[in-house]
Amino acid sequence: MERRDPISRDSIFRVLAVTQGLWGERIATTVRERAPQDWQVETWDAPNPIPPIVDYPEDYLPPTLPQADLLLALGEVGGLAQLVPDICRLCGARAVIAPIDRNESLPPGLARQLKHWLEEMGVVSVFPKPFCSLTQETLNRKPIAAAYDHPLVQRFARAFGQPEFRTVVEGGQIARVDLVRDSPCGCARYVAERLPGTPVEDALEKAGMLHHHFPCLASMNQDADYHDTLMHVSGNVLRDALKDSLHEHLNVVYLRPSNLVEPDQPLGAA
Repeated sequence: MERRDPISRDSIFRVLAVTQGLWGERIATTVRERAPQDWQVETWDAPNPIPPIVDYPEDYLPPTLPQADLLLALGEVGGLAQLVPDICRLCGARAVIAPIDRNESLPPGLARQLKHWLEEMGVVSVFPKPFCSLTQETLNRKPIAAAYDHPLVQRFARAFGQPEFRTVVEGGQIARVDLVRDSPCGCARYVAERLPGTPVEDALEKAGMLHHHFPCLASMNQDADYHDTLMHVSGNVLRDALKDSLHEHLNVVYLRPSNLVEPDQPLGAA
């Protein structure tokens, strides 16, 4: 099986996206159509459904798969996660991104087990929750934000992950939004294309509405780690990215509570 230096930024970056339904297909399409020129993106539509317990992986796998450096495991059911080690053996991937936009597709216990299986194979894995929280150094949001360091995942995250915008403002309105990094599903591009002409003070609210209208397909169920829905977390990721690009143009109003005591003012002072 062909092995190449995964760190070289001049080599072709081979990505295999494994999908099972609309959520994964939309991500795969975005990555394939918007990938840098030195990427080669292939897809495989895995069987759906796959049973919760897979006794014979070969029953659900093709004889061969395209060779890849990085595997995007975009499963809709937990059964697909059990196939990921065998998929890596078939395609030669040295890194796996298995995003969690729905806990039902990759429950925490199964994610830990998959990470262990892959570590035994010498394959690195990351599980960004949600997918659009991935940066070149970190994944997830507080309180479960974590750092990672692997060149193949970082190469992917330069192009797709946590949205990053460069926004031009003229006359109090958004004149142009340049996309530095798109969401893996394409939501950031969708929002960026529809913001020009929006008054700056309305931009964050409009971005939140556009995020829902896209629509974001992250779960609307309460997540135990965030105590919030993953759709809401994803919306906050996008709005925070836009806020960062508009920080020079947003007016921040600080409210001072009437009973606030100044640091040098003793309690009870008039």
